[in-house]
Amino acid sequence: MNPLFALVLIVAVLAGGAAAVMAKNVLRAAVAVGASSVALSALFFLLGAPYAGAFELSVGAGLISVLFIIAISLTESIRGGNDAS
Repeated sequence: MNPLFALVLIVAVLAGGAAAVMAKNVLRAAVAVGASSVALSALFFLLGAPYAGAFELSVGAGLISVLFIIAISLTESIRGGNDAS
């Protein structure tokens, strides 16, 4: 295990989380959560937990991020339809 690579991944996870919390745009926050989840799954793989890494990659980065983005898109289209009326 390379400690420098682990440190880079830890910083990426923390930066993604901070970007998600501080983002003014909800879509950018959802993308930051996905990026943070990818870095966390890589950290799991690096630490020797491949099942946790695969689960985090598939559910955390894949499913949750896609659901957030779909929900944001649907909410904006509903809100845009009400504003036009």
